[in-house]
Amino acid sequence: MSAEAQVGLGDKLGRMRRSFRVWRGQRPFWGGLLTLLGGIPIMYFPYANLTLGTMTIRLATTAGAGSLIIGVLLIVLGLTLWFQPLSRVFAGVAAILLALVSLVVSNFGGFVIGYLLALLGGALGVSWAPARPAGGPATTVAPGGVSGEQDDLSGTSPTNGTNGRHRAG
Repeated sequence: MSAEAQVGLGDKLGRMRRSFRVWRGQRPFWGGLLTLLGGIPIMYFPYANLTLGTMTIRLATTAGAGSLIIGVLLIVLGLTLWFQPLSRVFAGVAAILLALVSLVVSNFGGFVIGYLLALLGGALGVSWAPARPAGGPATTVAPGGVSGEQDDLSGTSPTNGTNGRHRAG
């Protein structure tokens, strides 16, 4: 590989990294990732076989199908947080509820690993808010903590000279 080819590859990799960073910043990425990762142990452990020497331990429970459904739904909710950021509150609350249900249905929520990941991911999804645009109108705040824009239509705003006093008539 020549030096010119390596420079072009580094430039392309840098552009891909920057575009991924922009994409990641426009959605609750970490909440979606944790929710998605929380669904995997919840879905996996009821169907897993643990082999210790010649002894095989089967972790299957009577609620194996319920664990599979909860795990798949958590994965779908994690993808929803990534690709539909406007429905982040619904997906986050649903992930929290499914994580709580997985405690009793799926081997203590995938041995608490899946439970904690899904619970934290759902909380991050609910609490995420989109960034304000950089060119948006900014409100000025006076030293007293009062907003500089005149948004009070009652006539009692300190910015219109009445200093908070009401008029009597």
